[in-house]
Amino acid sequence: MPQSFKSAYITPLLKKVGLDNTDTKNYQPISNLSVISKLLERVILRRLLDHLKVNGLLPSVQSVYRKCHSTETVMARVLSDILMALDRGDVAALALLDLTAASDTVDHHILLRRFRESYSISSVALTWISSYLADRQQSVCHTGTQSAQECIKFGVPQGSVLGPLLFVLYTADLVPLIADHSLHSHLYADDTQVYG
Repeated sequence: MPQSFKSAYITPLLKKVGLDNTDTKNYQPISNLSVISKLLERVILRRLLDHLKVNGLLPSVQSVYRKCHSTETVMARVLSDILMALDRGDVAALALLDLTAASDTVDHHILLRRFRESYSISSVALTWISSYLADRQQSVCHTGTQSAQECIKFGVPQGSVLGPLLFVLYTADLVPLIADHSLHSHLYADDTQVYG
């Protein structure tokens, strides 16, 4: 991946109208990347999704990047499972997990290992993904002022084409971990519903 494609400037956007605009926690950092970078990412995304779908490697309870799976699908599935449990006379409990700054938590070394071991990605494809993650830089642009460039050692860029899928693949092991505890799960990007 050319170095010039890995440089972004961050535009902090207030997460919700009415939040305190003086508190930095209330902002979501959106990476502004070049159009050519996003086009290249889109090509890689299609190839990666084809590989994952053909080999059945996407988590079955993940509702991102799957046709006929949406937020409505997640809600309908979870609600149906809970109502069926209640109809049987069982007690149901639901926990909603939403990671703060989720895309910033991705460890590149762990993600690359998962690509090799869990998704059978190797050689040129793995080298490209490694290059995509390595030596990323960003600066923050706010009210007409731009900060100095900083090297990014963790995370995937918000606002990128590949970022959401990389996060999904990074956290896919949550599904069997939750099942090992006799619970059910359904995921939508960085939101996880755990219920039993």
